[in-house]
Amino acid sequence: MSELRVGVVGVGVMGADHAERVVRKTAGARLVAVSDADQGRAEKLAAELSGGTAGRAAGGTSYGNVRVFADPLALIAAGDVDAVILASPGFAHAEQLFACLEHGKPVLCEKPLTMDAASSLQVVEAEHKLGRQLIQVGFMRRFDPEYAALKELLDSGELGRTLLLHNVHRNQTSTPSFRSEMIVRDSMVHEVDIARWLFGEEITRITVHTPKPTSLVADGVSDPQLAVFELANGAMADVEVFVNFQVGYEVRCEAVAERGSATIGLGSGVFTRANGLAGAAVPADFRVRFEQAYDIEVQRWVDATLRGEIDGPSAWDGYAAAAVCEAGLESLSSGKPADVALADRSEVFG
Repeated sequence: MSELRVGVVGVGVMGADHAERVVRKTAGARLVAVSDADQGRAEKLAAELSGGTAGRAAGGTSYGNVRVFADPLALIAAGDVDAVILASPGFAHAEQLFACLEHGKPVLCEKPLTMDAASSLQVVEAEHKLGRQLIQVGFMRRFDPEYAALKELLDSGELGRTLLLHNVHRNQTSTPSFRSEMIVRDSMVHEVDIARWLFGEEITRITVHTPKPTSLVADGVSDPQLAVFELANGAMADVEVFVNFQVGYEVRCEAVAERGSATIGLGSGVFTRANGLAGAAVPADFRVRFEQAYDIEVQRWVDATLRGEIDGPSAWDGYAAAAVCEAGLESLSSGKPADVALADRSEVFG
């Protein structure tokens, strides 16, 4: 193929962002279909991105060259959809991923892979039986130039062995429905993947601490949280997750090694000193901070898919993150360390 025909399932904030990215920023790809539980939202986006007027088409309405499917499984099965971006709610991922595997469709799946470790492992096993990798998981930080430079530095050995990782993950605000468990599963999961990636090791134990919560959340919500990861090689990582920080979206990472340290995420844009003040801009949300990472991620996914490969986090990475978060929820509930129950990789892949 010289061009990848892409369908997007789920066109809320993240899915709409990806659909526009395919149309306006990604070479070698063309948006041909969208689907969302909110039919009106999908039709509005299709009209905006295609510039076409409504017409009738198999599976639903069409706007220009973009079809709107009421049924996401019908989009996945469509013969003129070569690959799929899944940005639907996590509870829908398992069914949709199995459909992608059944129809041989490469898929970029936003996190989580699925909502629990057991079903994530089933996805890994089903993909393995096909004999080729079709699933890439949307841990976009791996594509961020700062994180990529940090990974390259640590892998070079210039600073010696990496011993510790300190992480900060702060959002300006969260929705009223954002609960303590979601902080682990939907926010902290990024640091889980980053720790595994930077160390090249699995996380074997996690402890989630709950300091005194901010007064700006509902009773019973533990925000912020402080987690400690223990890795198979004896290294450790910590992360503060604070989803109602009020200031803006802030992500930092410091790696401490034998002969030095390296830090990323110290500010967005130029650091200025003027009028008695010093500082840099703090972005409002993740789409601003990681816009370039998303652009690179989708472009590399398209390029790799056209080659018949994946070029990023695999289904196993999604499963491993789910297993760590499951242990994290156990620790959140008990207040004690929880061991990560991870399948033996050699047994899964033979």
